[in-house]
Amino acid sequence: MAVNTGVFNASIIRKVWMSLTGLFLCSFLLVHLLGNLTLLGPPEEAQLKFNAYAHFMTTFPVIKIVSYLLYFSILFHAVWGIMLEIQNRKARPVKYAYNKASANSIWASRNMGLLGTILLVFIATHMYNFWYVMHWELEVDQATGYKDLYSVVVSFFRAPVTGVVGTVFYVFAMAAMAFHLYHGFQSSFQTLGINHPQYTPLIKKVGAGFSILVPLAFAIIPVYLMLT
Repeated sequence: MAVNTGVFNASIIRKVWMSLTGLFLCSFLLVHLLGNLTLLGPPEEAQLKFNAYAHFMTTFPVIKIVSYLLYFSILFHAVWGIMLEIQNRKARPVKYAYNKASANSIWASRNMGLLGTILLVFIATHMYNFWYVMHWELEVDQATGYKDLYSVVVSFFRAPVTGVVGTVFYVFAMAAMAFHLYHGFQSSFQTLGINHPQYTPLIKKVGAGFSILVPLAFAIIPVYLMLT
C-alpha cells in the first residue's frame, strides 16, 4: 500500500507547530490572568493596578514584540486547527461505524474544532470590546499617565444588557477553554515526543489542574464585576 510521505510529513509538522503555539498561548494565559486578577481589588487600587498593567502590556518594547508573536500564534493555531479538523474528517468519512466514539476518546478530543471555534469568536469579540477601545478610543489620563481601561471593563460588565450577555458568554467561553485545554495541554507534550512513564502522569495532572483553575479564575472576574 503506497503512503504519501509528503502529506504525512506536512501533517506531522502542522501538529508540532500546533503544539508549540498552543503551549505558548498557555503561557500567555497565565500572564494575562495575573494582570486581570487586579480587577478584583478595592476599586481605587484595582483601577491603578489594572491600568498600569494595561499600559505596560501595550507600551513596553519587548512585550509589544511578543504581542505580535501572540497575534500570529492565535491566527496560526486557529487556521491550522481548522485544517487538521478537515483533514481528519476526510481521512475518516464514516464516523465510528462499528465502535462507539466515547469508548475510544474523550469528548474534548473529538470536538477540538468546535471548542476552538467558540474560543476564536470569543477572542474576536473580546479584542473588539477592549483591545480596540484601548488602542484607538481612549486618551491618556494626564494625572496618571495611563489610559483608563479599568472603567471600560467595569462599565461593560455592569451595563444592563452587555453585563449579563457578556458575562454569560464569557463564562461559556471559559468552559469551552477548560475542555480545550484539558485535551490540548497533555496532547501537545505527546506530539512533541515528551512521553515517558515517569513524567507523563505528572504532565497529565498539571494539565488537568491548569485546564480547571485558569478558566475558572478568568470566569470569576466578570461575575464579580457584574455583581459588585
